[in-house]
Amino acid sequence: MLACLALAGPTASGKTAAALALAEALAPHCPVEIISVDSALVYRGMDIGTAKPTPAERGQVPHHLIDIRDPLQAYSAAEFRTDTLQLVAQIRARGALPLLVGGTMLYFKALMDGLDALPAAQPALRAEIEAQAREIGWPALHAELARVDPDTAARLSPNDAQRIQRALEVYRATGQPLSQHHTRQQAGAGLQLPLISLEPDDRSWLHARIAQRFDAMLAQGFLDEVVALRRRGDLDPELPSMRCVGYRQAWEALAGQAPMSEWRDRGIFATRQLAKRQLTWLRGMPQRQRVACDAPQALAQVLQLAFELIEREGLHP
Repeated sequence: MLACLALAGPTASGKTAAALALAEALAPHCPVEIISVDSALVYRGMDIGTAKPTPAERGQVPHHLIDIRDPLQAYSAAEFRTDTLQLVAQIRARGALPLLVGGTMLYFKALMDGLDALPAAQPALRAEIEAQAREIGWPALHAELARVDPDTAARLSPNDAQRIQRALEVYRATGQPLSQHHTRQQAGAGLQLPLISLEPDDRSWLHARIAQRFDAMLAQGFLDEVVALRRRGDLDPELPSMRCVGYRQAWEALAGQAPMSEWRDRGIFATRQLAKRQLTWLRGMPQRQRVACDAPQALAQVLQLAFELIEREGLHP
């Protein structure tokens, strides 16, 4: 059994504050180490737009899987799963409680359900597909995918570059469509994970929080952060790092592909759409323990529920 506790929720639901409060409350009983479950926090130099925990916050409690990749590098769900399982074992060996915190639901799914058995990445094929995309565009490649793998193509937008690329890469590498590779690993791949989920009763509360946080990031220099990333010269908007919400919209505005006057609103809208997808994922996790994050007593409920789960699941180090 994966002996740890998890705290999930959509963006801007208060996960960081709740995690720090929980670590403080548990400190007299056992130390806590936080494992980030966030596909954006892995990237160095992307601090403001990801709402990365501050150095002071990270100084209060040990954090893991933050700043482990350059924005030019990818980080997969499979790598996350491997790294997390190793970290959990190490943290438990230190006599501490691992607390998984984040909103990348694919990462949680990788832990709880296991991963599809897919072939490894093929850098040469990937470069070939990217070159084709520059010539004919992603919609044309989506049409190609529809001919060889209609089931996968039907699930993807014609402009979903990252997923179209992966599906074509798998087909060209194996001669079989991606949809045929979705065979689960053997029993035991999934892990039971006690999960507390922060979800609002009133969606407008979350929308207001998203807008407030986005404006705070703007005041902290979010646009300058994206300008600095563009100045590197080796990044492009199709990289997973630059497809993060807010970064993608800022990149497009700076490149003249969208009006600069609209990028704030487009960034907020994209963040709201992300939150909607995250909540949809969470509703598909019946084992979760839901806490209304917009309730006045939300933090107290998180703490009470965490202590109950630790006792019930035997999570004491």
